[in-house]
Order: sequence, then structure tokens, then C-alpha cells
Amino acid sequence: MAALSTNTVKSGATDTATLEGVLLGAGNPLLDLSANVPTDFLTKYKVKANDAILAEADHLGVYKEMEDTFQVQYIAGGATQNSIRVAQWMLGVTGATSYFGCVGKDSYADQMMQKARDDGVNVQYMVNEEQPTGTCAVLITGNSRSLIANLAAANHFNVSHLDTPECSTIIEKARFYYMAGFFLTVSLESIMKIGAHAVENKKTVIMNLSAPFIVQFFWDQLNAALPFTDILFGNESEAEAFGEKMNWGKDIPTIAQNIAAMPKSSGFRCRTVVITQGMDPTIVVQNGIVKTFPVEPLPQELLKDTNGAGDAFVGGYLSELVKGSDLDKCVEA
Repeated sequence: MAALSTNTVKSGATDTATLEGVLLGAGNPLLDLSANVPTDFLTKYKVKANDAILAEADHLGVYKEMEDTFQVQYIAGGATQNSIRVAQWMLGVTGATSYFGCVGKDSYADQMMQKARDDGVNVQYMVNEEQPTGTCAVLITGNSRSLIANLAAANHFNVSHLDTPECSTIIEKARFYYMAGFFLTVSLESIMKIGAHAVENKKTVIMNLSAPFIVQFFWDQLNAALPFTDILFGNESEAEAFGEKMNWGKDIPTIAQNIAAMPKSSGFRCRTVVITQGMDPTIVVQNGIVKTFPVEPLPQELLKDTNGAGDAFVGGYLSELVKGSDLDKCVEA
């Protein structure tokens, strides 16, 4: 993919403003340990195919066992950071995106920072010297992936980081803010502060349901953040969890419409809800209207695994959103 030649991009017939610093992500930076594993390895660590969970005491042995038993690939990850890096790659304008999160003072953090900055992302990590950088076990079984995240330092992000001179400048300059639902488990206060700034300045907040457990166990935090949210992403299992919580049934378009109609702090635009369904059509509710977008099939022999697929979809969508593209082009990206 060729890099863009200037910091101004034409979208349709409209020139957008400079893209430098246009998109800010805040989330949980994690070093992914990814490996192909047998299905009984999932059973051993009590995780389902395509599930995403936070590590508890009986999960902590998974990281060393993976390194001792399987061929492990190390990847700079975390849901929000994944999406921001994809958006940065697709925009092709150095510094178009920024990212906040908390890491330890160790080699894992150095690797992540270098990789993200090499990609053109303006990374501003908060450093916790008492905690190691967070890790995520990515268990690949066939075309499925299961995630076990040990947040470690990522769990210690503090809203005070937003008040540093560097971060304050980034927040002021950005016009779009993206935070995966996983960040709700760490710093709701930071989400609320960014959301309030966005509402006051008529900017755009984008969030992601991220995993069924967010709906099931962090409902109060999700409800606090939703009023600030202009665009909400999720997949079918997350939408079904939302529908179950609200007694809306299991019909995805109905659930998406109902989420879109929930109260908003910013009354100048309707909430857009985007629900992906793997190979099945993507459901989008915009201005109360349900639209479906078929997914172009990928030949089975080209499919490696589904890790990061949802994050990549969001990154592509955001890369067109910040340029002012219409819905069809955002989904296509």
C-alpha cells in the first residue's frame, strides 16, 4: 500500500483538514503470546473457542506453559492498540494516530513502543515501575482464537496521565477517540473525561463491546460510558449478551436498533451501531435505519486464524471515518 503523499486527504468531493493527530486511542497495551494449541489446552485453562477473558489465578500458568511447549510468536497487541495501528497503516500519514495506555518498565514495553512508533503512531505510554507489562495468551485452534489477558501494568492506568502536557495537547488536537470495552475494567474515569471533552467540543467517541463478559460483569461501567458513545462496535456474541441483559431477545438487528436508541449526552448526532458476524453480513444501524453489508468470502486456504480480525475491521472503518467518508466506504475499508 502506497503511503499518502500529503497530510491532506480528499474524501469524495470534500477536502478534510490535516490528519495529523486526528485519532486518539486509549486502552490496555498487551504483548500477545500467540501459538497454535490443541483443543484440550483450552479445556485445561477453562476457556472457550473465540472467547476473551481476564486471567484469574488458575490461568496464570498459561504463559510459561505456552513458551515451554509451543512455538510462540510475540506481537504488540491489546485491542485498542491493534485498531489504532491498523488505522495508522491505512491512513499512511505519520502521527495521524496517537495512543495512551500503561506499561511496565521492561523490555516488553520497549518492544511495543518501538514497533508502534515505527508504524507512525504517537505512543504516549504511562509507565508503572512496579508492574510488568501486560500479556495476552492467544490460543489458536484451527480458525478460532481464544484470549486470556493478564493486564498487569495495563490495569494501573490513571486518569492523571491525561493531564500531562503531552497528553493534554494530543486530546485537544484529536477529533475522534476510540476505546475498546476492555478499558472499562481499568479506567472508567479516563473514558468519562475524554467523553465529556468530546461532547463539549462536538467531537466523536467510538467504543467497542469487546467481549461478552464486559456486558455481563461490567454493566454499570458500560452504561456510564454509553451516553458519550457516538459509534459502538461489537460482534454477534456481544450483541446477544447485550440483548439477554436487556431482555430484547436474540434478533441482532433489533438489538442493534435498541442500543442505537439508548440515551446520548450529545444530541447533535444519532448513535451508529456496527455488529459484525464473522462471515455473515455486518449489521449497521445509522439514523435508526438497519443496513446490512455482505462479507466477501476469503478462500479457506488463505485464512490463517481470526486473531485481531475484529480489531482490524475497526481500524479500517476508522481510517475512512476520520477522512469524512460515507458509511459504505467505512465498512468496505
